[in-house]
Amino acid sequence: MDKQRREEGARRVPFWRSLRVKYAMTYLVIVAAVVVLLNTYPVMVTQTLAYQSKQTALQNQASVLASALATGPEALTQEGATKTVSLLLGSLGVTRVVVTDPSGLVLCDFQEGSQRADTTGQYAMIWEIVTALQGNDVFRSEYEGGALCSRAAVPVTYRSMTQGAVYLYEYDEQQGALLQGIQNNLRTISVVICVVTAAMGVVFSKALTRRIALLLRGIHTVRQGEYSHRVTVRGGDELSRLADEFNELTGRLQTTEEVRRRFVSDASHELKTPLASIRLLTDSILQTDNMDGDTAREFLIDIGDEAERLTRITEKLLTLTRLDTAHEFHTAPVDVKAVVERVEHMLTPLARAAEVELKLSLESGCIIRATEDDLYQVAFNLMENAVKYNLPGGTVTVTLEREGDQVVLRVEDTGVGIPEADLPKIFDRFYRVDKARSRAAGGTGLGLSIVRDTVRQHGGTVTARRREPEGTCFEVRFSCWTEKGGEQA
Repeated sequence: MDKQRREEGARRVPFWRSLRVKYAMTYLVIVAAVVVLLNTYPVMVTQTLAYQSKQTALQNQASVLASALATGPEALTQEGATKTVSLLLGSLGVTRVVVTDPSGLVLCDFQEGSQRADTTGQYAMIWEIVTALQGNDVFRSEYEGGALCSRAAVPVTYRSMTQGAVYLYEYDEQQGALLQGIQNNLRTISVVICVVTAAMGVVFSKALTRRIALLLRGIHTVRQGEYSHRVTVRGGDELSRLADEFNELTGRLQTTEEVRRRFVSDASHELKTPLASIRLLTDSILQTDNMDGDTAREFLIDIGDEAERLTRITEKLLTLTRLDTAHEFHTAPVDVKAVVERVEHMLTPLARAAEVELKLSLESGCIIRATEDDLYQVAFNLMENAVKYNLPGGTVTVTLEREGDQVVLRVEDTGVGIPEADLPKIFDRFYRVDKARSRAAGGTGLGLSIVRDTVRQHGGTVTARRREPEGTCFEVRFSCWTEKGGEQA
């Protein structure tokens, strides 16, 4: 138990490296980027629009005032400038108006609601005015102190002669309050978004990682050997699909494990019988004193038969193991007729001893792509079984023909046949319909399993059915190989 806990602790992912935290942090980073963009772009756009609006308005007002002051070739005077500005001040709506002569001397300085001292009669040390006296239009605006502060200056010219400069300054608290309100609203919206997204991120990350944790627990359970375990993940997303694939995989593992256990059990049972016989015979020899030679020879022959039976079982088991491992094999065009004829030649002595007649009806040109040894084993197992489990005086009919793009091999016998209920099971390993007769005939219950696996490995099919009025018919189908393109049809 302690070891298991230590293993679980070693496999446990640290909190800050967990998928839940990574998912939540990714979610929050994306939201933070959106919030930053939300708090910068709209404000920048709003400020830019406000600046452009102020620039157009102040520069137009400054130009109108400059045009009103430039009425003739005479130089600007303090009295004229004051009078003109006084007439237009009400329509300007600005905080401060300054008019200077060409040297920068302030001719008039109107300031609304300001405690700033009057600079009339002094030289203006304002950058905008200096630039305007050089013949340039100037505008500058900035947001400070909760208000929008805008400045504009234009030269007063008459026939390309600079007679002075006009400087306008506006302190707009309403526009500043509007910008401040937009910023405050965006901050409030951002805070709400952050809180909501943080809560949603936690909920979503828990929901996601909970389903992943469910899959991990399922994998851990199956790793412990409980192949019957299944997981249920709701939803139609990739995780639910992954859970379905996991359940299908565990189902196959469960089936494979059951087949493996049954195979091991059956193989152990089959191997135990000849081994027990050998043990019994050797004990009989050892415990019998002065055994005559004929009896000892009879015992040794029995031991040899059981050893030969063990050899057949192990060879078939090795063949099934080779088929299960899906080893790489090289196929080539094989003439099925020639292979069946070789099998018939090998089984003729056995058929004569069993008083069974072999009848062949083989069509030429039946070529498939396979290995000759595998095809020989398929034909040999089917034809040998048909001879062994036939009745004296019976017949084994082997038919080979082409049906469209397929090659069909049929092996029919006139034996006692196979019950309908046993037909679906006869290809299972170690399954035998009549165990007593099968052992008497030297069967292992593995031949048909080898036939099925070999045929499947080469892309074919094998079926069995009862033959009327008696016996059994096995039918093997392969895709026919043709010379065209060197491929199977």
